[in-house]
Amino acid sequence: MTEAYAGDLTPAQAWELLGRVGHAVLVDVRTQAEWQFVGLPDVSDHGRDTALIAWQVYPNMNISPGFVDRLAEAAPDKTAPVMFLCRSGVRSQAAAAAATAAGYAKAYNILEGFEGGPNADQQRGKVGGWKVAGLPWRQG
Repeated sequence: MTEAYAGDLTPAQAWELLGRVGHAVLVDVRTQAEWQFVGLPDVSDHGRDTALIAWQVYPNMNISPGFVDRLAEAAPDKTAPVMFLCRSGVRSQAAAAAATAAGYAKAYNILEGFEGGPNADQQRGKVGGWKVAGLPWRQG
């Protein structure tokens, strides 16, 4: 059974929370290849960096054994809002649940992820997600 987490946020709601709560943390749980080739959310306007902590390890996609330890380094305050972002909002749900199980009181999943779901032509980055919402991002 999956541990419940604090809830789901749209990309715009996550951006707003980062601006409003100075100790909120954005964690991108995608893989190194995704960060490098697809791009990264840019939260520098809010005076911080995105924590890059892969939930799964490519190519076998096993759960990263050091995920919770790396999360504790990036987000030591377990009472702070911690928001998890992946490609489309699935891996980030699992990461938010794992964070909740590790004692984080405000672990959130970001709906639609960085790229959103596929459109009718099976292309991502066209419907939904951080990029489509017009939020800041940069090429890895």
